[in-house]
This record gives sequence, C-alpha cells and structure tokens, in this order.
Amino acid sequence: MDAEAKLALVADQMHLEPAEEVAPAPTSLRSPHAVAACGHSPAELRAAVEAGVVETLTNGNGNPGRSLEAKKNSLGIYNAAMPGGKRMPFLKTMLTSACERDCYYCPFRAGRDYRRATFKPDEMATVFHQMFKGGLAQGLFLSSGIAGGGMRTQDKLIAVAEILRRKFNYSGYLHLKIMPGAERDQVWRAMQFADRISINLEAPNAERLSSLAPRKVFFEELLRPLQWAEEIRQTQPAHRTYNGRWPSTVTQFVVGGAGESDLEILSTTAYLTRQLRLARSYFSAFSPVPDTPLENHAPENPWREHRLYQASFLFRDYGFDLEDMPFDAKGTLPLDVDPKLAWARANLAETPIEINRADRRDLLRVPGVGPKGADSIIAARRRGRLRDLRDLQKIGVLAARAAPFILIDGRQPVRQLALW
Repeated sequence: MDAEAKLALVADQMHLEPAEEVAPAPTSLRSPHAVAACGHSPAELRAAVEAGVVETLTNGNGNPGRSLEAKKNSLGIYNAAMPGGKRMPFLKTMLTSACERDCYYCPFRAGRDYRRATFKPDEMATVFHQMFKGGLAQGLFLSSGIAGGGMRTQDKLIAVAEILRRKFNYSGYLHLKIMPGAERDQVWRAMQFADRISINLEAPNAERLSSLAPRKVFFEELLRPLQWAEEIRQTQPAHRTYNGRWPSTVTQFVVGGAGESDLEILSTTAYLTRQLRLARSYFSAFSPVPDTPLENHAPENPWREHRLYQASFLFRDYGFDLEDMPFDAKGTLPLDVDPKLAWARANLAETPIEINRADRRDLLRVPGVGPKGADSIIAARRRGRLRDLRDLQKIGVLAARAAPFILIDGRQPVRQLALW
C-alpha cells in the first residue's frame, strides 16, 4: 500500500479526533457573518504533485477531476485554527490504525473487521515533509493506535518528531499524541519537540471510563501524563525544547457514551483548566460506530457538545467557576440557552452591572462582553465616560445582548427589543 492510500484509509475516521480545527456549532447557531475557511490555490496541488506526494487526478479532458479541497480532505488535511487564531492546512493522521486495545466506541478497536494502515517513523516523517514542501500541509497532528504497548508506540511517535525537527529542520506546528502507558521521560521527550501534546481522558472519571474503554486505567495511564506535563513545565527550563517554549496540553471527552452528567465532565474540566493549565478540552458527541459494542447506543445531541464547549471557555477565559454553572437537579446544562446567558438571567437581571465602574471580572460576566470587549471598555473609560449603547458598539461589544444586564451612568439603557 502506498503512502497516499495509507493516508486516505486513516483519514476516513480521523474526524472523530478533534484537534485544532474549529468545530461548527449546530446549524441554527451559525452566524450569517461567519468567515469561511480560507481557500487554497490549485497551485498547491500542482506543487504537491511535483514533490511526489500525490498523483494528478484528471478527467478525460485533462482537467482536475476532483477539487483541491476534496483531495486534501481525503488525505486527512483540514483547515485548522492554531493557538492565536492563525489558520493553516493541517494534516491529521495516525502512525498506525492497528490497535491492541478494545475501546467500545472506537473504529480502530482490536478485533474490528477493518483494514489497517501502518507507517514506519521515517516514512511518516518523509511523507509529511514532502507535503510541507509542496504547500499541501503546514502543520501536523500525529496520533496512533497502540501496537506493542504504549511505551513502544510512544517511542515511534517521538522518532517521527525527532526526524522532522533534526533531519528535515521542520520548525512548523506539531501536535503529538501521548499514548496510554507512556512513561514520564517519554512525555518530557515529546515536549521537547512538540508545540502541543495531548492524551484523551475520554471520560470524566474511572467509573465512566470502564463503560467506554475497560482496558484503560484512568489515573495511571491517562490523567497522570497530563500531571507530569504540568510538573515538567513548572520545574524544568524550556531552553532544551526546539523553540525555547514548553508545549500546551489538551484532552478530549466522549460525550454521551457512558451515561455521564455535564456536572461530572465539567468538574474534571475545571480541575484540568485550573490545576493543570490545559489549553482546552475537546468534546466529541458520541456517535455509534458499526461493529463496536456500542453500535446500538443512541447518538448524543450535538447541542450538548456545544454547551460543554461554551462552559469550558467560561472556565478558561471568563473567570467562571463550577458553582456558577446553571445545572439542573441531574447535573445537566440547559440546551436551549448558553450557560453565560443562563447565569446572567439568574444573577444580573435584578442587579445589573454599572458599566462605568465594574472591574474586569464583573464585565466578563455580562453577555455580549468577551475578554477583548472587557479590555476595550476599561481602555475607553480612561478616555471618558461611556454614555449609551452606541459607545459600546463602537468598541466591539455586542451592546444589544449586554443591554438587559448593565447600567450606564446609573440608568438601564434604552433598547428596542427585550432579550427574552
């Protein structure tokens, strides 16, 4: 099997592994002003062909028979949003889709009747380097099934990173997966070469994990490596990394596959954010995969995934705590309203915030005010008092959304429509 066929085979299931790309909200949430992902010139594909990465696909007239984007997606290349907002074409792939673990939700689980693909470390590094030179991909997310144990598999992932950094002098973005069972020294070694590392918890605790992946050990195999990464960042100098900075860390949860509550997921998420400084948690709404033990399990509502993302960003960027979340008696977030708005309705409707005096923490509690908006309000107040909603609009605040929860010079601002 050639490299292109291997990439295509692995790419078929890589949508189940969120990494860097911005997951769309449910259809009714999408803004009419959302910016589409950047397009790419057909020259990129021609360059990739010249580099020997892909063969030209033509119809009878010699014209490209498939679009560039379709070709890139078939190989596992997506438009990804990097930390800081930069967008780039990003190869998301695996060193091997063979796996000795029997996770109940996973298309790569042991024993499933599924064709596998495996790269050797030097082969994977060379293929990506050719893609990079050809302009087809600028960043790499590399995961793997577990073959021969987590430590052996981790050594191979590290080998790919080392070849890219040292042999090919690649200085671009690299997200490297940490395998269950990896040792502390392997985590440290991966951190020397990567811009981001991750290990998927999949579930919020050991009890829930046993329903999804009974052969994984929650603390020793999954949570402990994330703790090691933070300990290394706190105690070791970063000058021995390829770029002088320690990589960020992320994880993923399967949502709705094990009967867990939102409270369970967000309790773990809050710990990861506050104590281990994870850059973010990814949430993947459960979707049944044929020929797995959970193939008859009902798929999860994508709105639940979306609300969990919103809540996690409130922990990370807005200063909210777990106690601020609007859980019901079963530990569930409402699906019909975002958690920040639900909190504001319960806490600010009768006691709105004075926009000219509130500190940054209180400003971030107001719907329509994000971190940049809060900073803009504080900067604007140094130049003079804010007088009405138009002043907020001018500095980028969603004034209509904020209006029911604020005072401006002691008065509720006039608005045309009620928020609810």
